[in-house]
Amino acid sequence: MKVTQEKLPKSQIGLEIEITPEMSKKAYEQVFQDLTRNANIPGFRKGKVPRQVLLQRFGSMRLKATALEELIQDAVKQALKQEAIAAIGNYQLRSSFEELVNQYEPGKPLTFWAAVDVQPEAQLTDYTGWNLKVEEGKYEPESVDKFLEDRRKEQATLVPVEGRAAQMGDIAVVDFTGRLVTEGEDESQTAPEIPGGSATDFQVELAEGRFIGGFVDGIVGMMPGETKEIAVTFPDSYAEKSLEGKPAVFTVTLKEIKEKELPELNDDFAQEISDMQTLEELRANLETRFKEQAEKKTAANKEQAMIDELVKHVEVDLPATLIEQEIDAMLTQTAMQMSNQGFDIKKLFTQEMIPQLRERSREEAIARIKRTVALGEVAKRESISVEPAAVEAKMKELMEQYQERDIDPERLRAYVEEDLLKEKIVKWLEEHSTVELVPEGSLKASEAETTPEQEESAENPPAEETSTTEPASEATASE
Repeated sequence: MKVTQEKLPKSQIGLEIEITPEMSKKAYEQVFQDLTRNANIPGFRKGKVPRQVLLQRFGSMRLKATALEELIQDAVKQALKQEAIAAIGNYQLRSSFEELVNQYEPGKPLTFWAAVDVQPEAQLTDYTGWNLKVEEGKYEPESVDKFLEDRRKEQATLVPVEGRAAQMGDIAVVDFTGRLVTEGEDESQTAPEIPGGSATDFQVELAEGRFIGGFVDGIVGMMPGETKEIAVTFPDSYAEKSLEGKPAVFTVTLKEIKEKELPELNDDFAQEISDMQTLEELRANLETRFKEQAEKKTAANKEQAMIDELVKHVEVDLPATLIEQEIDAMLTQTAMQMSNQGFDIKKLFTQEMIPQLRERSREEAIARIKRTVALGEVAKRESISVEPAAVEAKMKELMEQYQERDIDPERLRAYVEEDLLKEKIVKWLEEHSTVELVPEGSLKASEAETTPEQEESAENPPAEETSTTEPASEATASE
């Protein structure tokens, strides 16, 4: 079988395939054999239907089309094997199928054109000798005191207060009713109540950001038993869209004031909130954790800087199949994570929503593929690989850490291999570049790219040591 290759855009290979006379005849005869064995035609026994009757019953063009479908699939499969082409996904027929049916004559050669997606070839122009600035995660000694103070507030006991007005930091117990104020109204009470805008014995902490702007400030200075009208304006980005930016008046009755009585900062407190026996041990433990966290943040910033710089120097023409596969993987991962969190996936991933979700994911999918391709090109050029023993050790560690979860070993292995290889590539890039550590917040671009996960980690350090790798969502078995 004669095959001619042509390099096409979007990482495709065009194939001109000439089907031999023997192949074209064999495919056509096979259709007749299948029909003869299986056709149920009145007046004829199964397997004994004459050829001419089959032609009259099914039509010559239909039979040729059936034969041609099988012939094209087999020819493409044979061509890929013959030319040693590793195709991604299915082939695309570039010839008109209708014209091919008209041209097709069993026993005569037939030429058609098809295209297949292949793994993209990366053009990596530069990946050494960079001079990069990276923000350094810095340990702040006062963060230990802040952590302990926050835990004290969480463990605080509420004690009733009498004989004074409400002040910031108190817990106020109030009844309130809210009404919208419409233009031209003199008495807010004439307006209907805000749905869900009323409560009895509601406890609100008198602190900034705890309620709608102005509500807390209005309570400050009130005495128990006092009733007051507090004017507020709902924020422009309020959760209930119908209330965004609208003025309202809340009629508030202060029923009781409570203040927080913080537990004493001692060994008993340390035992209450941790496995440590003394406050000194807890402080030392927290200091170690914060320092480790700062080091991990620096390492994460270095990795991000290396990969961002690497992607700037790579040119790659991505095939559509690869992009669609990456979008599939992203949506599957999101669905698994949300399902693990208790969400009803069928309600979130509806037939109407899926096309929108796919389109929203396209840009990130392309970026992820470019990162993977660029890293892979460095690994190929510099012969960077991961030792099987390292993979096994990491898998064992993670399987023990997540033993209560249903983990797919094969998916976990793929995840571990990819993650360890990325670490080695990034380390190699760092060793062949110059990295200048600068204070946190000094690089605006880096600050803008800080992920929510990094911000949450910075504000809430773990009391127990945790792994930096989180494979559960990647490798958890699912239907």
